[in-house]
Amino acid sequence: MQSYDKVSFDAIRSGDVNAFETMFRTYYQPLCRYAYSFVHETEEAEEIVQSSFISFWEKKESIEITTSVKAYLYRAIRNACLNNLKHEKVKLAFAQHQAYSGSKQDESSEQTLLHDELEQKIMAAMQKLPEQCRIIFKLSRFEELKYQEIADQLNISIKTVENQMGKALKIMREQLREYLPLIAVLFTGLLDN
Repeated sequence: MQSYDKVSFDAIRSGDVNAFETMFRTYYQPLCRYAYSFVHETEEAEEIVQSSFISFWEKKESIEITTSVKAYLYRAIRNACLNNLKHEKVKLAFAQHQAYSGSKQDESSEQTLLHDELEQKIMAAMQKLPEQCRIIFKLSRFEELKYQEIADQLNISIKTVENQMGKALKIMREQLREYLPLIAVLFTGLLDN
């Protein structure tokens, strides 16, 4: 840690409000810009930075900084932004579910767009499956055939169907990992074992 950082951090750790205010003034605007690059909303970015500073002050005695105060703060903001985005994704999925299960006639054009976009992502992910995997996945998930019916139709063993479905689900989940909360809500059971 640089000597200036060390002196100011030691002062903050011992409860020096002025040192904390100096650190806040020094890093607040750059950190807000950094947070904005993740969340794309000024108020949201400011809120994240303010909460992070409050948390920093509250935990000052237990914080271990090995690099620099600046690096620590940037990492803390990055983590807070990523947690915020994950939380937003879950909230969005829940809101979509509420709207979707309420009444299909009330589906907003935005929700229809989201549904269509997800459908395209699912189709694109399916194209990455090996041919037999893709056929078995389609028969199971879109034509709702049981494994035995698929085995009979394709003239293969049920064990092969199970193995190919396992492989298909693994690849699909990997390809669509960013969308899993929404897929779980809008395409119930699609990627379940």
